[in-house]
Parts: sequence; C-alpha cells; structure tokens
Amino acid sequence: MAEKSYARFIRSGAEDSTNMEEVLELASDVRNLLVRDSVRDAISNVHLLGASSHKVQAVIIREMEEFGFQSEKKGLFANVDVSGIRPDYFKEIPGGGVLFEVERGKTLANNMDLLDVWKTHICTEARHLFLMVPLIRVTKKGAQQRVFNTVEKRIGAFFAENVAPVDVDSVHLFGY
Repeated sequence: MAEKSYARFIRSGAEDSTNMEEVLELASDVRNLLVRDSVRDAISNVHLLGASSHKVQAVIIREMEEFGFQSEKKGLFANVDVSGIRPDYFKEIPGGGVLFEVERGKTLANNMDLLDVWKTHICTEARHLFLMVPLIRVTKKGAQQRVFNTVEKRIGAFFAENVAPVDVDSVHLFGY
C-alpha cells in the first residue's frame, strides 16, 4: 500500500467560497506533478541530510511558474510590522490567493509548518496554503521522523470543530 502523500483541510463555511473550485483544481495539478516519476526521482536525489528546501524547489520551480505562481513575491506582508516575511511562491486568485511553501529539514524542529499557517493567516492577499513537506526525514543519528504524519496532525488541529477558526480557507499538504 502506498504511503499517504496528500491531505486537505477546509475551514468550515469556506467550502463554497468564490475560489475554492479553482484552488482544488490547482491542488490537483500540483498533486499530478508531484507523482510523476521524473519529479519524484529528482526530488529524491536532492532530499538528502543537510540539503536545503531550495534544492527541492529547484525541481518544481518551472512547473510552479507555469501554474501561475511567482517565486518569493515581495510586498505581500507590507501591512504587517514584521520584517523579512516572504513566501516561497504565491499565486494571485480573485477571492484570495495561494501561498505555497516548501519545507525540508527544519519542518518540525523549527515549527516551520506552523509558521506557514501563520503567514497565510496574516497575509491579506492569501486565503489558502499549499505546504510541501517530506514524508520521512532521516536524522543525523539515523532515526526516521514521519514528518508528513506529524504535520498533518498539527495542521488538523487548526481546523478542529472545537477550535476557533484561523483566517485561512484551506491548507493542502503535499508529501514528498
């Protein structure tokens, strides 16, 4: 049985938002890209101990741009008094755009997944987050961290019925 590599969270009440259909189609396009053998092999070759997420991004950047994403778009957080915030990718969509973040080694240790939800929450131009994380990360000591499963639980907590909603319509989690 293949390991789960995609999870979706939609804020209650946002299912029928003006752009949800377009976002779901875009998520499907990204999923189809990530399951291509050539893309999986290329990501596998750069998903190494000590490598940066930029190496993973380099594998998919051309396709992300073809999907309409802009790399490291500046000015999205001009209304927030926090310096240095930028997304890996951003796609403008009427009704609220999509931030796309690619994480690698520091996903759990530095809570990068939670930071990415926060960035989407405070970005007035984004309503959706596409988050790409490793399925498994091997540590220096050889232990395996099940990153995707942990991130799925952490992100799911934001969308639990007993939790006040964040200002994010959807999160799409892609594992590699």
